[in-house]
Amino acid sequence: MSMASILPADPTLDEIRAALAPLIAESAAFDGFSPAALDDAARRAAVAPDVARLAFPGGGRDMVDAWFADVDGRMEQSWPAERLAAMKIRDRITALVETRIDLLAAHRESLRRALALLALPTNAPHAAKLGWRAADHMWRLAGDTATDYNHYSKRAILGAVYGSTMAVFLNDDSEGFADTRAFLARRIDQVMRFESWKYRRASRSVERPSLARFVGRLRYPGR
Repeated sequence: MSMASILPADPTLDEIRAALAPLIAESAAFDGFSPAALDDAARRAAVAPDVARLAFPGGGRDMVDAWFADVDGRMEQSWPAERLAAMKIRDRITALVETRIDLLAAHRESLRRALALLALPTNAPHAAKLGWRAADHMWRLAGDTATDYNHYSKRAILGAVYGSTMAVFLNDDSEGFADTRAFLARRIDQVMRFESWKYRRASRSVERPSLARFVGRLRYPGR
């Protein structure tokens, strides 16, 4: 089935962007996230080049954004909620990151090009946004409902783990990316030990009597 037959008769720019994103990623291994890659993707999808450019007003940065969103969507399709619900949190996060590795395995050069583009100083805020979005998507799929500071700390930590794992992945020549998966397992183990420590510390702080709080209540009853 051609990409043109997947698009509706009168597609929106959002639909065009979503359809072109994986095609652009295929071409980006050779051309980077450039007008040439966009034109090639548009030709293969039977989309007019001028219309394709309208779908990516930010140029290469928008192309990377759309591709990473496509990876997010494919990751979610790979893990229905009922499958994840039967797993421990640690295993859910591991499975989601490893799924991203599998999805990107055939496009490592494109990923290298994408990360080089995002590393430009002018793209730093956008790079941070995309990293946060990936971490947030994984935590939400894993069932996280935290709304306090843990919401932010979990995503910041996972974003760092994911970023460092991708750096290893880009240069991993081991079979089945075994070295990357081992690195990921070690990093997640470190994170889980830290989270366990935080939980124990919070539990002790709740249970332990506070002299300052007691004296404060004597001075200011009802507070």
